[in-house]
Amino acid sequence: MALRIALLRWERARAEAAPIRFKVFVEEQRVPLEIEVDAHDATSIHALAYAEDGGAIGTGRLLPDGHIGRMAVRKEWRGRGVGAAILGALIAEARRLGHAEVALSAQTHALEFYRRFGFVAEGEVYDDAGIPHQAMRKRLRDAAA
Repeated sequence: MALRIALLRWERARAEAAPIRFKVFVEEQRVPLEIEVDAHDATSIHALAYAEDGGAIGTGRLLPDGHIGRMAVRKEWRGRGVGAAILGALIAEARRLGHAEVALSAQTHALEFYRRFGFVAEGEVYDDAGIPHQAMRKRLRDAAA
């Protein structure tokens, strides 16, 4: 499977990223629409994964402060490396931008996925939109660097 990942500003990503996020978060997970869409979209870098046929199949974003979020992959593409490709692209972009670390709020069912990329859980599990989450961080460079 050949995937293509594009890193885009929201103006370019919205038409393809928003429907994926709506399907995954609002329809599948019952996250209220009013909290799924937020002001961070305009200031974030958005990764879009494309299948060989050119269709958008997954998305995620990197906020200016190094937080990764809104990771979503169409159901029929899950378990096929799409999320890994998106996450890898966002981590690489954070490194390129000089971030010392990246952080995210993982749904607890996805903790092992993020651990495979070197993320470490912090603090207690908490509720976000009715879904249990865990804060996680990954160092990108030493503090002395």
